[in-house]
Amino acid sequence: MLQPANNASYRPKHHLRSLFLLVLWLALLGATAYNRQSIIDWWRLRDYHAPAAIAQLASQDTMTAYGRKIFYVNNATLDSKTAFSQQCPNNGGEQTIVLGCYHSNQAGIFLLGVTDPRLDGVEQVTAAHEMLHGAYDRLSGSQKQKVDVMLQDYYDHGLHDPRILATMALYKKTEPKDVVNEMHSVFGTEIAKLPAGLEQYYQRYFTNRSQIAAYGAQYEAEFTSRQTMVSQDDAQLAAQKQQIDNTQADLKAKQAVIAARQSSLTALRANGDISGYNAGVPVYNALIDDYNAEVAQIRALTGQYNALVASRNSVALEEDQLIKELTSNNATIQQ
Repeated sequence: MLQPANNASYRPKHHLRSLFLLVLWLALLGATAYNRQSIIDWWRLRDYHAPAAIAQLASQDTMTAYGRKIFYVNNATLDSKTAFSQQCPNNGGEQTIVLGCYHSNQAGIFLLGVTDPRLDGVEQVTAAHEMLHGAYDRLSGSQKQKVDVMLQDYYDHGLHDPRILATMALYKKTEPKDVVNEMHSVFGTEIAKLPAGLEQYYQRYFTNRSQIAAYGAQYEAEFTSRQTMVSQDDAQLAAQKQQIDNTQADLKAKQAVIAARQSSLTALRANGDISGYNAGVPVYNALIDDYNAEVAQIRALTGQYNALVASRNSVALEEDQLIKELTSNNATIQQ
C-alpha cells in the first residue's frame, strides 16, 4: 500500500524555485560589487546567444572575453534607420560620425545598420565605441578617477588631431558632464596610438585596438578624399572662371576696336578713298581673325569649366549620399 508523502520532506517545484531565487538574492546582497556584477552578468547571459552579425562585430573589433561580455550583456542590436531613431532619438546624443547609442546602467546598445560597402568600418567603430560606454559605466570610483586622469592628460598634452579636437570641443558645449566619458570611447576607437598607460588599460577590452582605429580611418577616408577633391575642383573652377572673365573682358575691348576700325573703313569707302580702304582691310581682317580665335578659346574654356562643374557636383553628391547613409530621423553628423 502506498503511503502519503511526509509533508516535512515534500517541496513543490515552485517552492524550490522560490528557494533558489532567495538564495541567489542573498548571495547578491552579500557579494562584493565585482562579484555581484559577475553574478548579474551570468544571469543575464545564461540563455543568450549572440546573433551572427553581433558576434562578427565583436570578433572584428578583437574584443576580449570581458569586452564581449559587456557587449552581449547590453544585448547589442543592429537596427534599421526607423528602429534606430526610436531607440536613439537624436542619434543618442552622439556628436561624431559614430552612429549608435548606449543606454546607461547596462540597459542596451543600439547600432545603426549600414549596408553601403563604401562605409565598411562604420559598424565596427560604432560597436567598439558604444561598448566602451558600457565599460566606463562599470568602472568603480577609484578606477574611473585613474582612467580620467590619463584621458585628460592625453587631451591636454598629446592630442593633435584637428577633427577629434573639434569633436571634443563640441562635446564640451553640448554634453559638458559627459566629456571624459566621450573621451574614453573616442580615444579608444579613433586614435591609433595612445600613451602606454592608456594602451595597457584598453587591453582589457581589445586584443588589437589598432584594428578599430584602422576601420575608422578606412571609412573616414571616404569622406576626406571626396572633400579634398571638391576643394581642389573649387580652386580650379575659381581659376578657370577668372580666366574666362579676363578673356571676356578682352573680347569686349576687341569688339570696340573692331567696331571703330569698321566705322573708319566705311567712311573711307564712302569718301571714295579706295586705296586707303584697301590698305586698311588686312588690318581689319587680322583683328577679326584674332577675335574669332579668342571666341574659340573662350568656348573651350567654358566647356572645360562646365565639365569640371559636373564632375565636382558628382563627387559632392556622392558625399551627400554617404552622409544620408549615416543619418537617421533627419539628424546630422559632424565631419
